[in-house]
Amino acid sequence: MIGIAVLVLAADQASKALAVAAAPSGSGGGLLWAGLVRNPGASFGIGAGYPVLITVVAAAVLAAAVTWLARTRRPGAALCLAAVAGGAAGNLADRLLRAPGPGRGAVVDWIHVAGYRPAFNLADVAIRAGAAGALLAMLAADRWKTRRTATPGRRLPG
Repeated sequence: MIGIAVLVLAADQASKALAVAAAPSGSGGGLLWAGLVRNPGASFGIGAGYPVLITVVAAAVLAAAVTWLARTRRPGAALCLAAVAGGAAGNLADRLLRAPGPGRGAVVDWIHVAGYRPAFNLADVAIRAGAAGALLAMLAADRWKTRRTATPGRRLPG
């Protein structure tokens, strides 16, 4: 699972480095385009005036994802939580290492989708998809566990 988290972190940081180096203008006319945006806030720019608080929250999200990852016994949920941890680490790295300084850095967003206002990055995709996948994996595992519970007069398979 550590490998998955590191892979997500590396892909996110590499894509952000390429976006910063290319500095795309963001004037796309299609369904999907690249355009550099620096976001000091959380998702959708929420809390942009409180970068230190957003950095603390980002660190807490990473800590929670790693804690849940260490505790889960469900492989599907673990895979998804590893993606969340990698994405959270990617955005936290921006907040700690990018200008204007530690704890006040802005996240590099560069992906734009027609009809969807905020720009985002690969870390955001990993966080959202991983959280949704982990939730579904846990719900599915609980449903499977409920189905395998013995009922009077019926033997469980295996």
